[in-house]
Amino acid sequence: MTNMLTVLKYIHIHPLLWLVMALSIMTAHFIELSLFLFIVIMHELGHAFAAAFFSWRIKRISLLPFGGVAEVDEHGNRPLKEEALVTLAGPLQHVWMIGLAFMLNQFSLIPEHFYTIFVEFNIMVLLFNLLPIWPLDGGKLIYLWRSQKESFPIAHLKTVFISAVSLLLFFMLLLFVQPFNLNLWIVIGFLSFSLFYEWKQRRYVFVRFLLERYYGNNMEFKTLKHIYVNEEESIIRVLEQFQRGCKHLIIIEKEDAETEQLDENELLHAYFSEKMLHAKIGELLYPY
Repeated sequence: MTNMLTVLKYIHIHPLLWLVMALSIMTAHFIELSLFLFIVIMHELGHAFAAAFFSWRIKRISLLPFGGVAEVDEHGNRPLKEEALVTLAGPLQHVWMIGLAFMLNQFSLIPEHFYTIFVEFNIMVLLFNLLPIWPLDGGKLIYLWRSQKESFPIAHLKTVFISAVSLLLFFMLLLFVQPFNLNLWIVIGFLSFSLFYEWKQRRYVFVRFLLERYYGNNMEFKTLKHIYVNEEESIIRVLEQFQRGCKHLIIIEKEDAETEQLDENELLHAYFSEKMLHAKIGELLYPY
């Protein structure tokens, strides 16, 4: 329980949000903004509490002028089911919030006007976060879905591609439905920047994935997956076939039709400790 409560210390309010709050007071929209921020913080705390439950490293829970984000220092080596639970923990908060608001409204404990706004905000935040766009929850679920079928870099690249297409469709829809909604345009700008940054950092993200895999002390893999390669294949190309949630055994097919086996840790050691950045995997074989 104590560990869960320490999550609250990671809450950070963006400086621009104070300006937005001041403007909401001046324009008599402070209550609406307060309801929206309450919904956002409960959504992000849902992610954070679930992450704390699984002993993830939480960096920050940021409240932004147009939403929020829970940042964690994990790099793709947590179990897929565990990450799915952390991702879904945010959207699930809207279920109890809408349910509680409904009960309070039934007993006339909150004004009808505020009840309607609160429910509409909840549905809006829920549906928006389920859009298949990285780094929204929907985009993360797409990433987990692709990670079940493909190697880490391929799953990551396809997630970025699907997110880019989805963001373009969302942009086109906004042009017809809400062309003058400044808040939505700011959100699209934020998502565009986040997506571009994710694509630009794709190699760094992959290396962090390998580093976590190499140095991780509490890694659990339920699936053993063989990777069949030729001895002329480069080490980095073999590493690019690594898949989340799988322990890999490398089967090296030699020219004389014989095969040798290497554990994935031998490749990671050669790449990170021996600095064999451009070596072929055949160079790791030793004659018996």
